[in-house]
Amino acid sequence: MERLNRPIIMTAQMGKAEFAWADSLRRRYFPPERNIIGAHITLFHHLPPQALDEIRSAVIALTGNLPKPAATLSNVIHLGRGVAYQLHAPELLDMRMQLADRFAGLLVAQDQQTPRLHITVQNKVIPRDAQRLFEQLSAEFESRPFAIHGIGLHYYVDGPWQDIGTWPFRGR
Repeated sequence: MERLNRPIIMTAQMGKAEFAWADSLRRRYFPPERNIIGAHITLFHHLPPQALDEIRSAVIALTGNLPKPAATLSNVIHLGRGVAYQLHAPELLDMRMQLADRFAGLLVAQDQQTPRLHITVQNKVIPRDAQRLFEQLSAEFESRPFAIHGIGLHYYVDGPWQDIGTWPFRGR
């Protein structure tokens, strides 16, 4: 694979059924002209491309030894100009914090904070439209298990993402 001098984004990889569900909502509610990537769960927003080998090694070691983390779709959250589903996934957050410790000197300010794990289905709309969708999705929401299968790395390429690779959790 060609190495790019572009920021690296790390995501938690959803199960196939979970991705299909989340991506269909994103295609339905995200402004089409801004919907240039599929549904995702961001773990890190901007890792330096010069650290790709270290990042990849850390992901391979982590996913090779750990089982799939338990996760629950816990509620609908209002983003002001959008709507997302929040994930309750303490094991995934612990993994992310281990990686944050390992990458301490490489993290931008946004990635130094503990993330609120979520899947955005709408963003950058007028607040009234976001409120309407928030109310609609909240009214029909039921908490449920949510499968996380691995970790993915992607280059940010001025909007779209270019996949670097994905690694499934293999521990027992």
